[in-house]
Amino acid sequence: MELGNISEPTYGPGPEAPGSSTPGVVTMAHGFLRLVQPNPLPTELINFEQSQSDFSREDIHELLLYELGFLICVAIGVLFIILVPLVGCCFCCCRCCGNCGGRMYQRQGRRMRCRRRALCASVLLVSAFLLAGSVCALISNTRFSQAVKGTFPNVNNTLKDVHTYLASIPQQVNFIINRSDVPLDYANRSLQDIGPNLGSMITSRIRSSMDGALGSLQSLLQGMEMLKDTFGSIAISRSELEQLQSNYSQRQASLWDRLNHTLQNCGPPCSHVSLDGLAFTTNFSTIPGVEQQLKALHEVSDSNIETDLEEVNRTLGTIPDKVQEQSQEVVAKSQDQLGLIRQKIRSLQEELPLLDVEEKVGAFINDATLVLEEYREPTIAWDGLRLIVCALLCCTVLLVVLCNVFGLLLGPLGLKEGVLPTQRSSLSDAGGNFFMAGVGFSFIFSWLLMLVVMIIFVLGGNIYMFLCASWHNQQLLQLLDTPGMIPNFNLSELLGLKSDTANFSEIYRQCQQDASLWQTLHLEQSVSLDELLNISKYTGDIYTAFEKVNITLGPISLLSQSQKDLLLSASQAGQPPNFTLTLEQLDKNVTQGSLLDLAAELEKLAKEDTDVKKDLEDDAHRLRELEKEMQASFSGPLQSLKENIHSVQRGAAQVEGQTTAALDKVNKTQEFLEREMPNIIKNETWAFLEHLLDFFETYILWAKSRVTEDVARCKPIAQSLDNVEVIGCDYIMDSVNAFWFSLGWCTFFLLPSIILAVRLAKFYRRMDIADVYRNEDFEMPPTFNSYKIPRPSTRH
Repeated sequence: MELGNISEPTYGPGPEAPGSSTPGVVTMAHGFLRLVQPNPLPTELINFEQSQSDFSREDIHELLLYELGFLICVAIGVLFIILVPLVGCCFCCCRCCGNCGGRMYQRQGRRMRCRRRALCASVLLVSAFLLAGSVCALISNTRFSQAVKGTFPNVNNTLKDVHTYLASIPQQVNFIINRSDVPLDYANRSLQDIGPNLGSMITSRIRSSMDGALGSLQSLLQGMEMLKDTFGSIAISRSELEQLQSNYSQRQASLWDRLNHTLQNCGPPCSHVSLDGLAFTTNFSTIPGVEQQLKALHEVSDSNIETDLEEVNRTLGTIPDKVQEQSQEVVAKSQDQLGLIRQKIRSLQEELPLLDVEEKVGAFINDATLVLEEYREPTIAWDGLRLIVCALLCCTVLLVVLCNVFGLLLGPLGLKEGVLPTQRSSLSDAGGNFFMAGVGFSFIFSWLLMLVVMIIFVLGGNIYMFLCASWHNQQLLQLLDTPGMIPNFNLSELLGLKSDTANFSEIYRQCQQDASLWQTLHLEQSVSLDELLNISKYTGDIYTAFEKVNITLGPISLLSQSQKDLLLSASQAGQPPNFTLTLEQLDKNVTQGSLLDLAAELEKLAKEDTDVKKDLEDDAHRLRELEKEMQASFSGPLQSLKENIHSVQRGAAQVEGQTTAALDKVNKTQEFLEREMPNIIKNETWAFLEHLLDFFETYILWAKSRVTEDVARCKPIAQSLDNVEVIGCDYIMDSVNAFWFSLGWCTFFLLPSIILAVRLAKFYRRMDIADVYRNEDFEMPPTFNSYKIPRPSTRH
């Protein structure tokens, strides 16, 4: 019985990743977060029902230890936010007063060029770091926006997969229920055709018990028929030989008279020739007759034994019709029970708790979908504003980088060797001013960047460590498994389970292994599948109905007593007479002497006697012709007679033994049928019923195994949770972490950028006070007074 396999639904390809990516920055951000927060999640402190006043000092102390890394970073950020603007103000004030490098004077020295080049390289390197951080921040900002926009279709696709999975549960259950039509239809057809089905089983069983006896009888009748034909052939051969002997006796007498006359004419030379060899050796009329045997065997042939055996076969052929006629009542009762079995199996759809799970979780998913659609447009709109603001923050860093780049381009282009600092070109002075502009922008925006970095770092870092990292190491699932952790939330109640045995960790682990929902939720603890699929009451009623069935068949008689006596007497009367003497005579020549020898002797005499030479030669020729004719005429009947005699001698002995064995089998078979016929009918009826109900047992076992192993394989649920984790952590939180890390990177490198840009600006800005230094490497202008000692002097 082929019941088929449960088909699995087709799911979507999974969430679509944003187009941009910064894997290196994400890896560094994760490493920094693990460095900041190496401690495991304090699950014992987390309780959504606990109020703030319920925390003890020890709990607060442990929570502070857990957040220590973040608190240190926040403290550093706060100091940065406070000190950098304060330092910037002081720096500006000092510069305005001519201090902190605000005096437009640059002392000249031998290593001016090396210092300038080293500072240029440092500023270029720092600018490259700033540019890389800013680009990564812009990419992360864009990726976050792409992730937010893609969150809604990705989540909707994930929820669609979950809905597809939930919708497949009733379809799979209906498939199992509908497959019950296979055994039900088979049982119904078997009951409707109980006559051909059960009747053929009974007939086959009866035939198997009768085959030996019927086969022996058929073989015996065939043996007697063959024996009768052989006896008939013997009678025919005997008659033919008698006729031939009668015919050739006259010719022999005529030939004997002729030969005798010729020999008398021949005289003394032929007196020694004897004609006694012309007489027949055997008188065929003395062969024993077989009329008695033929008569006995003809009586068997003329009897109705074969007709009665055919009648037995026809009687067996009517058994299916009798069974069909006598089983109408039990068939009707059994079909009623089949209808009840169908209703019982159909009730599985209402009582199976999997359908409650599908309904409740499906309602939850629909609510979640509506909420997502409600917040979709506002979220995308706010994200657009956030994208612009974050892009502007990144542009402030790019502005500093741009100032440094212009300074690095214009300063060296406008600077000429040998020109006094007070006489530097406008291009060089513009380069220095760009450096100072970058310093100003750094002081203005660095605190704001640090504020944004600190806020996003605290929020994004904690969310990532609490949710994403805890999800990866399964701590989050263990936290959700804690009883009472989420107020008014009970997973077992949500899933419609009677027992409180469901937990997220075990469900997620088994769903990853693609276990069925029955195994995952341990539904056997609350629902007995054996009771749901218990049809023993109805099968018991079918058994009871079949116990009352009364199938009666007419008596089956293989042979009557007269037929048995006839066969026995025929086997005895059919024994052949004593053919020993006959066979001895048949082995001899037909005539007492050899006609050929007599002919040869006459031919010899014909050569010596010229008077009767012609007569002797003619007589010899006639003898040869007679010998030839007699051999041709007698050889066939004689050979046939001998073969048939041997055949009946063998066949009669076999027939006698066959008769005894056949009648013995007939008697035993007749006794067996008279004694065991009711048991045969009963046993075959129960065998038919067992075969009928075996299909239901097979179906029940198949249905149980499919419900517990194949229905609602929950790997799509685990995959959906993984998709949510990918959307929330890999797409959104990684973008957030990459953004604050990149922006923090830029903010950190703004400090060396300020210092290096301030130092490098003096090498390109036009000084108000000149510093003259004479040596072989420094080319003095023509107006320089060479007679003065090589010491710095000031000119206004």
